[in-house]
Amino acid sequence: MAEIPTVQAYFDTLDQRFAADQAKGLKAVFQFELAGEGGGTYHIVVDDGKMTWAKEAHAAPGITIKMAADDYVKMINGKLNGQMAFMTGKMKVSGQIPLAMKMQTLFPVNKA
Repeated sequence: MAEIPTVQAYFDTLDQRFAADQAKGLKAVFQFELAGEGGGTYHIVVDDGKMTWAKEAHAAPGITIKMAADDYVKMINGKLNGQMAFMTGKMKVSGQIPLAMKMQTLFPVNKA
């Protein structure tokens, strides 16, 4: 898949990358608070193999990921390692931390 240029483009094409088979039996809400130009607040609802998303905050996210929009674009394109971003403070995660690891299988990122 081609490199994803913006946060909005990532969410607009999320259904093409969503691994529904990896989401069987999972009910979770992922929230993204992405700061800076091209950012915004988004959430993804995963419900037993189905997925919806919206560009707004969710009332009860299971996990919230906060980072700069440009760093998020680097991460989804495989140019910034998510674990390294977390360890260096570029990404802050709150809530159900194991869901962050599950994201790699639910929403595979591009490889650089």
